[in-house]
Amino acid sequence: MQGRRAVKQALQQSDMNSLAIARQQVNEAKIALGERGAVWWKDGAPDYTRRMVEKTPYAEWYASYSRSR
Repeated sequence: MQGRRAVKQALQQSDMNSLAIARQQVNEAKIALGERGAVWWKDGAPDYTRRMVEKTPYAEWYASYSRSR
């Protein structure tokens, strides 16, 4: 949020140098949070989307979870 506040302030003051620095701070924060950078969903792991849980490796866990509730 500090970077975003700095962007707002730089825009209000029309300070292009400070704006560039602030936007870099925002970009670095987003990369650190995983919002930017290498995508995590192309890691080669199988995609079980749109599959019944009983037909995935999570079937045993799901069955035990369902019974325990």
